[in-house]
Amino acid sequence: MINKHYQDLSDDNLVKIHNQLFPERTTNHLKKCYYLLLIDWVRKTERPLFFMGKVLEIGISKNKGDKIVSLNDVEAIKGKGLVGEKHFKEDNEKRRQITLIEIENINHYNKITGTTIPPINFLRNIVTEGIRLNELVGKEFFIGTVKVKAHDLCKPCKYLQESLRQKNILKELLYTGGLRCEILSSGKIYINDQIIS
Repeated sequence: MINKHYQDLSDDNLVKIHNQLFPERTTNHLKKCYYLLLIDWVRKTERPLFFMGKVLEIGISKNKGDKIVSLNDVEAIKGKGLVGEKHFKEDNEKRRQITLIEIENINHYNKITGTTIPPINFLRNIVTEGIRLNELVGKEFFIGTVKVKAHDLCKPCKYLQESLRQKNILKELLYTGGLRCEILSSGKIYINDQIIS
């Protein structure tokens, strides 16, 4: 995990940033396009990039009640949601387009309850590592190349409680159940993508 500010906007330093942002899955042509967009964004906003964490797991469920399916990548569509996800639709409600949760909070819950519930079973689309999601409410950030905005905490519901058969989950995850976000730009999200503010 990378956890530092980049305030030097020189070409050499931007190349270093780019190489850490985009894994080898991208072609040289796409890397060049992403690099040019990155330079444009950094220089226009005059903001440092902050590498905050990464995508640990990805999951979707097509219909309510279905088991969540683990994926290596997922297509995010601006204003609609994640392709294949039950909430995906035209003019989707902003807070229902993509959800995130911290692996650290899942691990803590499993520890205090003596359980070993798999992270994906907490019914969030993205399991993150190395980031405090609550601090992003009201802010825009990137998951890989996909820009999102956090609108609200994703508080646990009775459906999650019944799904996991955990009576205390509403109380224990009230403020640590993750984020509800809007998708501001389309693109693919991959496991190990960096989360950048």
